[in-house]
Order: sequence, then C-alpha cells, then structure tokens
Amino acid sequence: MKGWLQAVIGLLFVGVLGLAGCAAPSDDEGWKEDASTEQVDEETLKEEAPENDQSEAENHTPTVSAPSGEKKPASTTKPATGKKTETSGTTAQVPVTLVKTIDGDTIKVLYNGKEINVRYLLIDTPETNHPRLGKQPFGEEAKERNRQLVNSGALTLEFDIGERYDKYDRLLAYVYVDGESVQKTLLAEGLARVAYVYPPNTRHLTPFEESQATAKKKELGIWSIENYATDSGFDSDAVSASSTVAPNAPSATTGKQATTPNTDVAGNLEWFKNCTELRKKYPNGVPQGHAAYQAKMDRDKDGYACER
Repeated sequence: MKGWLQAVIGLLFVGVLGLAGCAAPSDDEGWKEDASTEQVDEETLKEEAPENDQSEAENHTPTVSAPSGEKKPASTTKPATGKKTETSGTTAQVPVTLVKTIDGDTIKVLYNGKEINVRYLLIDTPETNHPRLGKQPFGEEAKERNRQLVNSGALTLEFDIGERYDKYDRLLAYVYVDGESVQKTLLAEGLARVAYVYPPNTRHLTPFEESQATAKKKELGIWSIENYATDSGFDSDAVSASSTVAPNAPSATTGKQATTPNTDVAGNLEWFKNCTELRKKYPNGVPQGHAAYQAKMDRDKDGYACER
C-alpha cells in the first residue's frame, strides 16, 4: 500500500513539472521575441520617416511632381497624392488662386489645395525688405504694380521645361492675368530687368529682352538711374545719398502735395501738369510714394495716379 502511494505521488510531481515547462518560455525564446519586435519597429520608422518629413514641409512643398525626363527639386519630400499637372514642353496654363503679393517678382498662391510661393521666371525686381540689401529704389513701385496686376483678373501659371523649383522650394513659373504676361508688363514699364537666365527655362527670353530694351531706351523706372540696373543686380551705390529723398515730396505728416516739382531718386524732375503728360513717361500711371505721384491725379483715391 505504501509503495502504491509513493508511485502516485511521483507521477503527480512529474506532471506538474511538465505543465510548468509549457507555461513559461525559456530566456532565449523571450529575447528572440523582443529582438523581433525591435527590428519591426525600426523598419516601420524607416518607412514612415518620409511621410513625417512631408507633413513638416507641406507649407512650402508643391503637390505636383516633376514630369518624366525633368530633374526634381533638391528635396527629400514626396509629392502629395492627388491630381498631377504635366505641363513641361507645352504652353498650357494652370489656374491658381492668389493668396498675397510678396514683392515685385514673387507671389503666394493656392495651388492644388496648397499654399506655395511662386518666383517669376527670367526677371528680377528691386528689393523691398532684403536682410542684406534693404529697400532698393523702385522696389516698392514694382511690388505695388505687381499687386495691381495679379489682382486684376484670372491668374494662371505656365511652366518651362527645366527645373520646376528653386533652392528655396519656390515654384518657378511664367505668370499671367487674363492671358497677359505679368513679367512682360513689368519689364515694359521699367520695373524689372531680365535676369536669372538658366537654360532650358528660356522659352520667353526673346520677347522679354525686347520689352526690356524698349523700357531702357525710354529710360523708364530702373533705367532712369544711370548704372543702377546691372547684369548682376541693382547697384544702390549708383544713387547718391543726397538724391535718395525727394525734398519736395508730399509731407508724411500733413499729406499735402508739394507745390514745386518732385524729383526722382536720381534728382530728375518728376512733375507733370496732368495725366496725359505723365503717361508719356509712365503709360500705366504711378503708385503713391513715387516722385511723380500727385493726389489730384488719383481721382479714385486708390493710391495710384493716372492708371488706365
């Protein structure tokens, strides 16, 4: 009887040990599971990283990818999914919505649901608030004229066949309002110069150069100051310190118009007896703050005199 009980107890003890071995994995098996989980997490992070980068750069990354055969911008972000616009090699124009005017050659638009800065191809206008160059002569005039143009009708963009973006992730484009080139208008009025010519983005270079030549011959805007507009930019040193402020300009405190002729930044007379005379030099009028501006010529009080 005693031997039988000992046998039963032995069998029960062996069974308990077997169940315990099945319930608890060995240390090696647990480490393998942890290592496997860690490896999966690292791979997941690698896959998700580009998407995280994109979300941080959405404010300045366009939603259209470069077409086949065209270099893409130097960016690690992915183009957002959705409808893409392939326009390289054609003169197709893409409608956009204006957000704001930044300066004479840059605007911000709403394009495919994203806000993005657009830098005008092939032209350069004087600066209005540059960290190094400051405010340059005719910078404000160029910005104001650009603002008027892009607010005056349906805004569209045309892309060339080269780089679609510059190093600041700005979209490079030709800009139109109701089908009329904004770049060409600014050049024709002497508020921009032909610049940043980087082939193959040169589709409209010839007509732009012709518009510039006409403005230069008439000494309009930036061409009214000798040696101011150069091949490398705008040389503010060409404007003497004594002539940068028009002594007979309207008073900033009283708002009264000077009775004696104003002078431009080069010291030239800028007084015109009426809009007919003013338009001989400035076909599209002048903004408030320009040496030739007179309040009596700004009949609709919109800050622009003798506009057409």
